[in-house]
Amino acid sequence: MEGRLLTVLVCLVSTVAIVNAGDPYFFYTWNVTYGTTSPLGVPQKVILINGQFPGPNLNSTSNNNVVVNVFNNLDEPFLLTWSGIQHRKNCWQDGVAGTSCPIPAGQNFTYHFQPKDQIGSYFYYPTTSLHRFAGGFGGLRVNSRLLIPVPYADPEDDYTVLINDWYTSGHTALKNFLDSGRTLGLPNGVLINGKSGKVGGKNEPLFTMKPGKTYKYRLCNVGFKSTLNFRIQNHKMKLVEMEGSHVLQNDYDSLDVHVGQCFSVLVTANQEAKDYYMVASTRFLKKELSTVGVIRYAGSNVQASTELPKTPVGWAWSLNQFRSFRWNLTASAARPNPQGSYHYGKINITRSIKLVNTKNVVDGKVRYGFNGVSHVDTETPLKLAEYFQMAEKVFKYDVIKDEPAAQITALTVQPNVLNITFRTFVEIIFENHEKSMESFHLDGYSFFAVASEPGRWTPEKRKNYNLLDAVSRHTVQVYPMSWSAILLTFDNAGMWNIRSENLERRYLGQQLYVSVLSPEKSLRDEYNIPLNTNLCGIVKGLPLPASYT
Repeated sequence: MEGRLLTVLVCLVSTVAIVNAGDPYFFYTWNVTYGTTSPLGVPQKVILINGQFPGPNLNSTSNNNVVVNVFNNLDEPFLLTWSGIQHRKNCWQDGVAGTSCPIPAGQNFTYHFQPKDQIGSYFYYPTTSLHRFAGGFGGLRVNSRLLIPVPYADPEDDYTVLINDWYTSGHTALKNFLDSGRTLGLPNGVLINGKSGKVGGKNEPLFTMKPGKTYKYRLCNVGFKSTLNFRIQNHKMKLVEMEGSHVLQNDYDSLDVHVGQCFSVLVTANQEAKDYYMVASTRFLKKELSTVGVIRYAGSNVQASTELPKTPVGWAWSLNQFRSFRWNLTASAARPNPQGSYHYGKINITRSIKLVNTKNVVDGKVRYGFNGVSHVDTETPLKLAEYFQMAEKVFKYDVIKDEPAAQITALTVQPNVLNITFRTFVEIIFENHEKSMESFHLDGYSFFAVASEPGRWTPEKRKNYNLLDAVSRHTVQVYPMSWSAILLTFDNAGMWNIRSENLERRYLGQQLYVSVLSPEKSLRDEYNIPLNTNLCGIVKGLPLPASYT
């Protein structure tokens, strides 16, 4: 009855705020459909949310309850994930194959999550099949409550900038390529907010700025495989926030935004009143692809200069930029205390896990993985199997070792689940043995990205870690033939996905799950399974287990 009442409420209005003694609720109704648009000038089928490509911005405030009723009007199952939202104690809302049954075609599911203490810039996207190649993504922002000051003046306006590489082939054709053992090759172009502009062309402005005013731009790389360099003609960008953390405010001419990452920058309209190009260009590919979008000074009709700022060269430049990012230790966090008050560098590491990206041919087809195991999704989501105490029928824990073999010669295709003890402080090293760029994401957490260096990792490398003010974030890049190290406390009970943000590699097995179980089985540590949860696989039709208390 409660689920039906919620659906009725949601259908009555698109967005409603209910203010009561607790945190406010915001309700959204999203209709997911196919549509036709021409992002690169070629008509193609895309995924729309409420008729929009990209999807609508989801605008929230820390501690708000966000309720999104998603109606799947596609002809296949569908899921959305909220990249970077930690879902504390609530992996049921994460929207990935290891936690959730997909929404069947023609049916709906209501997500309910609360972005607690997570001021920052994020995005959402589909996780089923290769739907992300067709769209269905959009910006997600979490604003600060009025009680919590941010370390900069309120901007004149707040803009979301979604940048991504793009293929003109549809997601079904791309899926068929991968399923047949072929690779996707280079993307066909680059988009800014779903559009590709031409230098010197008649481009309608994406954003407008008033002379003398300062604006906030939230940059997210929602693409598939390409690092993108973003810059604005004649304008500096002051970096203020990165994936939920305030950072030391340095000015940049351009920023490398790796797949899955989000930055917030301040831009002041302090130049001649005219149009200016935003430029997004691929990095580290054999062929550079670029696009432009127009920022217009209010009241101006002077076209932008056709001379574009150049793309940086090489990945050493990008690595040095990464090293310039620092946590702002004096800024307030989402709670009224300095965000740098967490002294992570003084905590003893209880477990060290090295994840080496692996590529091999299995049954005549290329597969990817970690430490010799290529993950495959199961009909029964891993979390449901675990919750119903049927895990042994679906997967095995710890099929990879924390320290992989020096030479990995074979690749096994099976579910890959690590069992990590609740509230332990863990070091994870991502080691990239290939000549391509990598980017890795962890659901349910933020971690401290303490180092990134060329070569192979050894324990002696710990002396190079930043143990004071590394940025707390959820996605880290790994440069070719290099490694990156992260530190975090696994204090969020649930089943959480570690994945390559290269969608081709993720689809072909380069991901795993981390099971973090609380020994208490208490609501203090994890919420009960929601009553509206779809059940599938071997748990379909079963009564729900006894609730936690």
